[in-house]
Amino acid sequence: MKNKSSSNFFDSQVLGHPSGLFVLFFTEMWERFSFYGMRVLLINFLTMAIIGSNPGWAWSAVNAGALFGTYAMLLYLTPILGGLIADRYIGYRWAIVIGAFIMTLGHVSMTFESESSLYLGLALLIIGNGLFKPNITSIVSEIYKEVPDKKDGAYTIFYMGVNAGAFFGMMLCGYLAEKVGWSWGFGLAGVFMLLGTLQFWLAKPLFGTIGNIPKKVLTNSNVVANPPQSLNPFTFLDKILIVLSSIIGLVYAINDPLSKIKGINILPQEFIFNKDLIEGPLVIAILGLLMFLYLIITRIIRYEKIVRNRMIVVVIFAFLTMFFFASFEQGATSLVIFARDFTNRLVEGKAATIYLIFNTLLTIVPLVIISWVLYLLFKKTHHKILSSNLVLGISFAIIWGLVIWLLNSDRKSHAYEVEYLAIKDPKVNIENTEKSSENIYTPLSESYQIKPSDSIVTKKMTIASQTEYNINDSILLHEEIGIMVPLSKNQEERIREDYKTHGLESKIIKAKISDIRDNKIEITTSWFSILNSFFIITFASLFTQWWDSKYNPSAAIKFGLGLIIMAIGFGVLAYGSLEIPKSSAPGIFRVSMLWLILAYLFHTLGELCISPVGLSYVSKLVPGRMIAFMFGMWYLAIAIGSKLAASLGGMVEEISKEYSMSYFFLVFTFIPALAGIICITLNPLIKKLMHGVK
Repeated sequence: MKNKSSSNFFDSQVLGHPSGLFVLFFTEMWERFSFYGMRVLLINFLTMAIIGSNPGWAWSAVNAGALFGTYAMLLYLTPILGGLIADRYIGYRWAIVIGAFIMTLGHVSMTFESESSLYLGLALLIIGNGLFKPNITSIVSEIYKEVPDKKDGAYTIFYMGVNAGAFFGMMLCGYLAEKVGWSWGFGLAGVFMLLGTLQFWLAKPLFGTIGNIPKKVLTNSNVVANPPQSLNPFTFLDKILIVLSSIIGLVYAINDPLSKIKGINILPQEFIFNKDLIEGPLVIAILGLLMFLYLIITRIIRYEKIVRNRMIVVVIFAFLTMFFFASFEQGATSLVIFARDFTNRLVEGKAATIYLIFNTLLTIVPLVIISWVLYLLFKKTHHKILSSNLVLGISFAIIWGLVIWLLNSDRKSHAYEVEYLAIKDPKVNIENTEKSSENIYTPLSESYQIKPSDSIVTKKMTIASQTEYNINDSILLHEEIGIMVPLSKNQEERIREDYKTHGLESKIIKAKISDIRDNKIEITTSWFSILNSFFIITFASLFTQWWDSKYNPSAAIKFGLGLIIMAIGFGVLAYGSLEIPKSSAPGIFRVSMLWLILAYLFHTLGELCISPVGLSYVSKLVPGRMIAFMFGMWYLAIAIGSKLAASLGGMVEEISKEYSMSYFFLVFTFIPALAGIICITLNPLIKKLMHGVK
């Protein structure tokens, strides 16, 4: 029976590709919307102060990084199992639907903001992702099985869906979470995960048999089964090493946050070495990694020379990829904290107007383009999958509503000059040579008991608020990470109750509106994270043209350039944060947002040199009988890199306190740069080992 992925699948086309591709485009878009929407919130939520207008859990960066690292690590490992389950038992389509539904439940669980619901939510997201992630790309591949020449274009379109979802997810979930409440951000991610699931399921008639439950192939006496024999079968020792290293890796990943957050240790604290020298869990993790490396090496040396050499190159690239992601994924940990606590996110006057115009274009233009694609899909498929199109229409109506609300909220953000009382304390000085002679003025909170020796002065400052005030109006302020936040009645009541619950004196400050200024906007922390998706969409086509030109560099040069360019981004941050003194409290010193914007630009350019081409080289260099194992190894390298990224990112508070924020970023400048230089230096050797593969 002929599969519907044959040429008749192209009868209904949108932009030269089958309509089904765009159903997958939107399914992936909503999944990435929910995934990145939650991802951009997690570290921010966990480390936010426990008392405030939008309180978090006040976890240390170390604990938050340990949890996030394990979550990120398992996200890259479960798809290996999810792909096997779909291939052998339930098919791609059911795997996607079940995975998406499980992820929806995960997002719903996280809206309750309790520890148990958080852990359950993350576990469900990991499981659901394992079923969803590998199988939606498998359906794309199956659609183009008989027209492989169109596959590159299809994956380019699909990749745009990934970045569009990430872009709008981080923007909208982040804005809603920071401006309204965390549960709203987590909840919005769940809403679009559910809508994405529904639109995919209701589009079944468009796909025919594609993605169905696999059928077992029956043989009879007239058919001789003669499958090709593997030239390098897994030995009993190979299987033991796979099992042991997998168990060790999983237990270590779970033990890390469990021991830090709850003080529960699954693994011994001391093993072989004294724990003061190196902790037991880390020793065991290294042993597990050595087992896996031994497995890789012993399997590779059993191949003939050309295959062996090419697989050595894959191992080298995987090792470099681990270094890359250990630095690149700081975007989900330390850079979130840096954006929130040490970046000047307030813009006013002309700067605010420029931001409004830029952000409007940044949001509206891609949304118009994607809505146009939705219109084209509706024209071609409304007679066949009307219900799916209606779900998509509802989804975009919500998106448009949220975008208009977001832009209007920023437009309505006013600037006010306020007067408040402060205590002048000449004994406390700022730890900065340029400001050492200046006095610290501590705002007078309502609970402070004034002493006769206190020197009370009237201070003025400018605040941002979406509430309209008149001159001489009395307001209440609360200092949060160095920014004075005007409180609504509900926020005031909650903060008072929180201070009472924790046995602390209220830090609420009484103030009066003294003047009305030009507009002033506080840019959300999550806004900076969307820059990665924006820069990918902007520069991806240029890199594609570069790879297709006669100036296309070799694989080693691409990897080396990617690492060095990303290192430059951290170098920019290291330079920009030089003015932040050692042990500076969050919010006291803030640097220009330009440094963070430039860093994301360089990080994205580095990513474009490595991420899109990495898997391509695995498929080119590895023999078919070994490709599944080596893809697994590749994702393991990314998983380890992601875990390292979160663990190192969690040390941002400790390192900046002991040394400086600039020193922290220099670590991520020198190590990737050194790895990139070594990779470029090894280019002649790597080209030789690749035996003509380009």
